[in-house]
Amino acid sequence: MPKNPAPAPASTTTDRYDDADTYDGYEADEYEDDGYEDDDYEEKPVVETLVEDDRFGALTVRLDMRLGEVTVQGDSVPRVELLRAEGTEAEDHIPVGTRDGSRLTLTVDGEEVVLDPAKGRLSRRSYRVDVRHAGRTWRLVPDSIPGSRLLRDEQHIGDFSSDGDGRVLVEWREDAEPEPLDAALGYALAAAFGTGAQPWWMIAIEMVGDMTPG
Repeated sequence: MPKNPAPAPASTTTDRYDDADTYDGYEADEYEDDGYEDDDYEEKPVVETLVEDDRFGALTVRLDMRLGEVTVQGDSVPRVELLRAEGTEAEDHIPVGTRDGSRLTLTVDGEEVVLDPAKGRLSRRSYRVDVRHAGRTWRLVPDSIPGSRLLRDEQHIGDFSSDGDGRVLVEWREDAEPEPLDAALGYALAAAFGTGAQPWWMIAIEMVGDMTPG
């Protein structure tokens, strides 16, 4: 599926700073604290990407996997925020950490809107994410392995792709007239949940293979 690539993203990853890297002239590889090991500790990243959208200009997409926060903003679109409730156990394969709508809050310019992610099972449709606001509906639903289509009031208006790393690509349909809120919601949902899914038969084959003795 062709995409509309953005310029090289400006990404930041939360790095750990170890005070023991330098201490009284000792380098970290020369001086080790035998009482502390953190090899298994890894801070989840914060990725902030500047996107140059063909229709809406410069947008910023920010994903904080540790806190479970997604923010989309730009001069020509409303500010959209998606937040995971504090204390929610995060699932590593979901960028925002959960598909439980009761543990997520979605706002448009500070106003809370209805967010309804499906649970994600065998079918691609089971990975859909629905939004309802101001008498209108939006749905982001997988239609290929890498990508998902964005529907507004059941009209296909754009194709999104994101590998779950906070970076989002979009191609707007030529016969559609996307609005600023379409863009803000599409980028936010793609960054929060990723896009695409395998067809059910591929998943079924993998499940059978996993259950077959080697």
